[in-house]
Amino acid sequence: MSRTQWSEPGAPVHQDEEQRLRELGYKPVLARRMGGFGNFAISFSVISILSGCMTLYGFGLGTGGPAVMLWGWAGVGLFVLCVGLALAEVTSAYPTSGALYYMADRLGGRRWGWYTGWLNLLGLLGAIAGIDYGAALFTGAFLNLQWGFEPTPGSTMLIFIAILLLHAVLNLFGVRLVSILNSISVWWHLGGVALIVGALWIVPDHHQSPEFVFTEFVNDTGWSNPFYVAAIGLLLAQYTFSGYDASAHLSEETSNASVSAAKGIVRAIWVSWIAGFVLLTGLTFAIQDYKGTQESATGVPPAQILLDALGSGGATALLLVVIAAQLFCGNAEVAAASRMVFAFSRDNALPGSALWRKVSSRTQTPVPAVWLSVAVACVLALPSLYSATAYGAVTAINVIGITPAYAIPIFLRLRAGDRFQPGPWSLGRWSRPIGWIAVVWVACVTVLFCLPQSSPVTGDTMNYASIALAVVLVLASVWWYVARRSYGTPSAYGSDREQAEIAEGIV
Repeated sequence: MSRTQWSEPGAPVHQDEEQRLRELGYKPVLARRMGGFGNFAISFSVISILSGCMTLYGFGLGTGGPAVMLWGWAGVGLFVLCVGLALAEVTSAYPTSGALYYMADRLGGRRWGWYTGWLNLLGLLGAIAGIDYGAALFTGAFLNLQWGFEPTPGSTMLIFIAILLLHAVLNLFGVRLVSILNSISVWWHLGGVALIVGALWIVPDHHQSPEFVFTEFVNDTGWSNPFYVAAIGLLLAQYTFSGYDASAHLSEETSNASVSAAKGIVRAIWVSWIAGFVLLTGLTFAIQDYKGTQESATGVPPAQILLDALGSGGATALLLVVIAAQLFCGNAEVAAASRMVFAFSRDNALPGSALWRKVSSRTQTPVPAVWLSVAVACVLALPSLYSATAYGAVTAINVIGITPAYAIPIFLRLRAGDRFQPGPWSLGRWSRPIGWIAVVWVACVTVLFCLPQSSPVTGDTMNYASIALAVVLVLASVWWYVARRSYGTPSAYGSDREQAEIAEGIV
């Protein structure tokens, strides 16, 4: 992988990136205060194995059980690494906050960029809802263990709203605080996994056998086809392995972004792949009562595993470790989603774009975009008040929104062939084979997670993710005919489109 410069030798790297951003059509208005480790840390924090693995662990117990969770994690991780490698290559060429939709626009045209942007936005906002609602569930479980609090849908929603407000406020202080929190988050996640797995290995007198952990298949879905059930069970891994485009969305705030953002994506995936496998293995070995774990009074099966294996005191302490990790994760996701809202509005793609692209002159943070992100995430989680299966639908919304958005710029890069000009970080001769593996994988999982997850299919058990996807595509199509004259990405700063609007958006 080669390294190139975009300005005179000896010029500071951040100046090279500011010049590159102008070449891509945008005036720099965000603060470039994030380093390479911070960029990796935001994607690692958003993937958050202590959020995704833990919140959907109960889902995995009934959709294939231990065998699908462990082997599914290994297989999905490999395919996602291919997606990440291919996406990193395109990110290196187009390091902007718009990320996926900007890449698609450049490689395929305005309409490709438009639909990619709406899918990406749906996925990012669904991720905030899924992450923070998961943190609310675990907070309810902690309160149950500590004070006998009985979590209800209403109380969980209030906790969820409080978490959303916390993340909005933290993001208003600027990207430097976000970067510091994400750097802490990396070590918190890795230390947390080591602590949880170590405690579950040392303390309990009884552990499940390796045969149980790696071969036990459990089907509580109502479907009779084991292949269908196993395929649905892959949602645990695929949901966790999402959000690594955060590195790309923060590229306008990252030094040497053309290299750092690409490396950040790939590193976040492979570190999470290894650590997540260790976490899932440790949890599954420590199951004391399978049915009791599924039917836990805490409402959170991993909490029951900790309780059965370590007792109330140990379970309570480790739940705090998990909750803190989930809060780090949600905070990072709000940062990524708000940058997407800012960038999409900068190109006049959203209703009310003039408001959502405003940037604080004090913190150089897109303040209205932060508030819009948490508000929409709150709306997406409201069905959880009425349906026990709604949380699974929210996580599926995240997957089927954001995952196709990953594949579109990869596909367009493959279609472009030699017309694509790689950035400093390139896959070389491996670009096409890895790219096609990524595209085919994404096509498969997008169809898969639109399918019903339980049988019989009723109003309560239906997978509403497909409806959410259809609604977004319809709204995007309708809005296209309203905004198509104003929407567009510029070719170079100040050439194709007047960029003074952006400067006027600084408040």
